[in-house]
Amino acid sequence: MPPVEQTPIDDTVAPPARRSSRRRRWWIVSGAVVAVVAALLVWFLLPSGPPPLTQADVDRSVQTGIDKAQQDVRNAPADAAVAYQAIGPSLVTVTSQRPGGGSTEAALGSGVVVSAKGAVLTALHVVDGASAIVVRFADGTTTGARVVDADPATDVAVLAVDQLPQVVVPAVLGGGPAVGDTVFAVGNPLGLRDSLSAGVVSALGRSIAAPGGTTLSDLIQFDAAVNPGNSGGPLLNRAGQVVGIVTGLANPADQDFFVGIGFAVPIATAAGGAGGPMK
Repeated sequence: MPPVEQTPIDDTVAPPARRSSRRRRWWIVSGAVVAVVAALLVWFLLPSGPPPLTQADVDRSVQTGIDKAQQDVRNAPADAAVAYQAIGPSLVTVTSQRPGGGSTEAALGSGVVVSAKGAVLTALHVVDGASAIVVRFADGTTTGARVVDADPATDVAVLAVDQLPQVVVPAVLGGGPAVGDTVFAVGNPLGLRDSLSAGVVSALGRSIAAPGGTTLSDLIQFDAAVNPGNSGGPLLNRAGQVVGIVTGLANPADQDFFVGIGFAVPIATAAGGAGGPMK
């Protein structure tokens, strides 16, 4: 039987370089395992999501909101300024002349543009019986005018003008005000053009006796100062919308100056009574 050959076992010791390489690989693998384990521990042990709110956080957030709201209020324009800027382009001055006592009498009033065609709404007593009417628009355009509609029961008149300004800006008409609402009267009191006075609605549904024996009913009573020259001008709400047309003032002592109470025709009544000047 022939002898079986055997493969000799290499029992020689690995060289130092190979042992060092094996050691480095072991440390790298061990370090990776440790890092993964540590990451898993952190993920499991630490709470997920944002940290819970504390009372201090809530208080800080509320105070920030209050501070911002107060700053916004301080930076906002006053109601009077908003109303005046809104009505400015639509406000007109109305001057009329009428014969009286052998001479010509001049009357000064106010009015407001209420249509894209330049129709002007004013108080009838400012232009009633006038031989000539002149309207001055906000941009300085001055032109003749004539009465095209009138309603003595509401003391309202609609004027058509001979010449329109380059830009016609009709006023925005508002709804009926409530007692206590802030209102502004804008006009030409005592010849002081484009003046604004502020007050509140004192009452609704008032009736007063007008010159000539006419009784004006369902009026807005307000306490913003008005004087001769305010008649026909707009009564505004805080947004600058027209809620009434100024018609007169309380006059218990038969004086022309303001004594604390003014009256205006509600804009719905004025527009309807004058045949719908918004058309």
